[in-house]
Parts: sequence; C-alpha cells; structure tokens
Amino acid sequence: MEDRDIFRPQKKGRGSGQYTEKTEIRMAYRSRNRRNGTGTDILTAILLILFIFSASVVLILNLRWLYYIDIEVLGLAKETGMDRAVIRANYDALIQYNQFWYKGGLILPTLAMSETGRIHFVEVKRIFAAVQYLCMGSGVLSLAGMIWKRRKRQFGYLRLAGILALVVPVVLGILAALNWENFFVAFHHLFFKNNYWIFDPAKDPVILILPDAFFLHCAIGILLCILIGSILCFWRYRRNKRRTAVRRRRK
Repeated sequence: MEDRDIFRPQKKGRGSGQYTEKTEIRMAYRSRNRRNGTGTDILTAILLILFIFSASVVLILNLRWLYYIDIEVLGLAKETGMDRAVIRANYDALIQYNQFWYKGGLILPTLAMSETGRIHFVEVKRIFAAVQYLCMGSGVLSLAGMIWKRRKRQFGYLRLAGILALVVPVVLGILAALNWENFFVAFHHLFFKNNYWIFDPAKDPVILILPDAFFLHCAIGILLCILIGSILCFWRYRRNKRRTAVRRRRK
C-alpha cells in the first residue's frame, strides 16, 4: 500500500492551481503588451528625439550670455574695433528677429546690411522658426506619448531614444572634429539653396561679430545638450525598469 502511494500522483492544492492560472494569464498579457508596444515605442522615441534635438537648438540660440562670453574669449571688440555694448546690441537684435513670434523686419542698430544679407537672414529666420515650432509640437506629443506609455508600463522607447540621441551627436561630432570648415560649408549647402550666406564684410559687417569659432561653440553646445538628453533617457529607462521589477516581486 505504501509503495502504491509513492507512485500515486499528488493532487494540487486549490491555491496552487489559482496561482499557476493567474501567472499564465499575467505572462500572456505581458507578452501581448510587448508586441503591441513595439510600434508605439518607435513613434514615441522619434517624437522624443525630435524634441531633444530641437530643444537643444532653441536653448543654445537663446542663451545670449554664451555669446557674451565669446565676445571676451574671441576678442571681438579688438578684432572688429567695435565697442562691446555695440556688439551686444546688434547680436540681441539678430536673436530677437529669429524668434517665431517676432513679426517685424531685421534692423541692426549700428550695422549696414546688403539685400543678399537681408535675404539670407530671412531664410535663417524661417529655419529657426520651424525648429521652434517643431520643439513645441514634438514636446507636447512626446509628453502625451510618455504619459500613455507610463500607464501601459512600457519604457522601451526611452532606451531607443537614448541610443539614437547618443549615436547622432557622436557621429556629427567626429565629422566636425575632423574638418570643421568642410562641415560648416556642407551644413550651409544642405540648408540653403544659394550662396548668400557668404558675406562680404564691406557690405555686411555683421559677419565680423559672427566668426566661425562662435558657430563651432554653438555646435558643441548643441551636441552636449543632446548627449545630456541621451543620458536622461537611459537614466529614466533604468529607473522605471527597477520600479517595475520591484512591483512584480511584490505581486
């Protein structure tokens, strides 16, 4: 009798059966949730990347004190023969003109401007205005996507956005470091269909207060901001993953 009892299948308790069933249902839900989340992960990551990129450009554009530092670092007052206050006033007018909400024309307080120079700055304003609109639009949409993803407990988009935000500045940074002059020229050929960006200092003296080194510093600042965005994405991804793992253990 005892030998027969040894080979007799043991009956599962009621609690054990319920636990197994609930576990299988939970695993099936998570698997389906991952499959459904792939497409929205990519979309949310793209929106977040667009926001990080455009926000970095807008931030550096509006940090005027960075330019004020460059006035001293690059010795612009000595190089141009202009007073520091005059240089700042003309730069401030240029930055104000490039805001999307500004509706007037570009008027430089003390500097002359040719017709081709005026046309170029109109084209620059269109680009910066588009970047600012992109920043606001992508910011709202990515925030909505992040809230929706949080409710679904899907955080893969943060990892994807972090990777993309890391790769792009690294690649662009390497290209710029190898030959900044060629990179600068290629950038202008990409965004402008004419050569109006090549200024004659005699006709457009504003170029004297906007040396290539300043644009290099702007590019470095933008790339650093994008890298910070990448780090924040990875940090948030790891933090959310840890919290999710803790919740699963408690259940």
